[in-house]
Amino acid sequence: MIRGGKIAMAILGAMEVAENGDLANWMIPGKLVKGMGGAMDLVAGVGRVVVITDHANKRGESKVLKECTLPLTGLKVIDRIITDLCVMDVVEGGLKVIELAPGVTMDEVKSKTEATLVD
Repeated sequence: MIRGGKIAMAILGAMEVAENGDLANWMIPGKLVKGMGGAMDLVAGVGRVVVITDHANKRGESKVLKECTLPLTGLKVIDRIITDLCVMDVVEGGLKVIELAPGVTMDEVKSKTEATLVD
């Protein structure tokens, strides 16, 4: 089903996302990993990829980056990113905020996002 291109959309978690749609969701170097699962197959064979993740990691650092620093699951595969702060689409030149979470301001999103935000 996956490799045959029969799945319209995949919803995945992420450790990091990049403004160009790159996805890192399967390992952190130096940590024990049992296996990457099917995420690489999913992002290669699905029509649309939506990522759901926290906007920042446990140290408060942005997970929405200019470039991923962790090993990649897929290159330029993400269409939409949903975080605890907002919903963003991957567009030409960066990320476009589509919707803010209740009580969140655009200034807060900008301050917690490393990636380029476009209008």
